[in-house]
Amino acid sequence: MRSLGQRPVTGIDEDPGVAELRTAVSRLRRRLAALPADFPDRAIAEEELAALAAMAATGAPEIPRLRASLLLIAGAIGSMSALARGLSQVRAAVDLFGEPPRT
Repeated sequence: MRSLGQRPVTGIDEDPGVAELRTAVSRLRRRLAALPADFPDRAIAEEELAALAAMAATGAPEIPRLRASLLLIAGAIGSMSALARGLSQVRAAVDLFGEPPRT
C-alpha cells in the first residue's frame, strides 16, 4: 500500500525521514545486488549503502556523514542507468535531513 502514500505501521513513532532513507537504501541495495554486471567500484557502493542502512537503523543519522556516503555511492555507481532511479531516491531521502551545518 506504500504506493498509495501510506506508511507501514510499525507500532513506534519513527521519523519519516529515517523511514524514507531506510526504504530508499534498501531498494538501491536490492537493485545493486540484482545487477549482473560487475564494475570496479561496486564494493565501495555496497559498503556505503551498508553504512547508510546502519545510520538509518540508529534513527539519528549524521547529516555530514549521510552526504559523504551519498557522494561516494554516486561516484562508485557512475552513470549506470539501471541504478539511476534508486540513486535518485536515496538522494531525495538524504535531502529530507537538510543541509549540513556550516562550520
